[in-house]
Amino acid sequence: MPELPEVEVTRRGVEPLLIGQRILAAHLGKPLRWPLGTEPKTLEQSRVLSVQRRGKYLVVGLDVGVLLIHLGMSGSLLAHTGPGGELRAHEHFGLDLTNGHLRLHDPRRFGAVVWAPSAVEGMAAKLLGGVGPEPFSPDLTPQTLHAGFKRSAVAIKPLLLAGKLVCGVGNIYASEALFLAGIRPQRRAARVSLAQATALLAAVRLVLSQAIEAGGSSLKDFRHSDGSSGHFQTQTRVYGREHEACGVCAAPIRMIRQGQRSTYFCARCQK
Repeated sequence: MPELPEVEVTRRGVEPLLIGQRILAAHLGKPLRWPLGTEPKTLEQSRVLSVQRRGKYLVVGLDVGVLLIHLGMSGSLLAHTGPGGELRAHEHFGLDLTNGHLRLHDPRRFGAVVWAPSAVEGMAAKLLGGVGPEPFSPDLTPQTLHAGFKRSAVAIKPLLLAGKLVCGVGNIYASEALFLAGIRPQRRAARVSLAQATALLAAVRLVLSQAIEAGGSSLKDFRHSDGSSGHFQTQTRVYGREHEACGVCAAPIRMIRQGQRSTYFCARCQK
């Protein structure tokens, strides 16, 4: 599933194409997770004012509301110059613009494109209302993160994945951050100390920054807006490296299942 780094890479890729352009036509293919919320024709002649990210959502600001775009399990947002035309196979939403076209390519159709009057109204308010603090926000401190951990009875890794205390830390990045912070993924969140929470927040920020720099992770379907792949999956320290030697202590990396998700860790380095 595309996580925060992949969505941020996508945002940076499509922003130059979108900003200031008028929408000439909007196209809908097969149904996605939620309905668009307006007739595609109502988007015509609107102008794109901004392209932002909130958690795993792209928030495209228009002069007639906002479009929320979620890449789902297998989606990619592809930007092209030149005329658009009809949607192709696995393309389920598209915009034809004055300077090119945008297409949501999503073979499994778990993604979504939703229109709302603003980011704080309608379906946008419902979808964004449950998104936790941004990992790079100065308002997210070790103290606030630690306080959230103390209120929880679950293990630290599933809590990170839930996205309530900090958003966008997907499966790959949670395993990597917990390794860097020296915290075993099965540890109860309430037993994580303030010092460990401080190390974990720093690790989350480092891992996400490195992933964005590497263009995200392309394990299966994810592609950049230009169709190229991300490379962070080749740089992981523990994720996907079961039985390989830990780069710190040489002990074999282990893999367990937590909530149907694969978790990778070093039993010697992480306590």
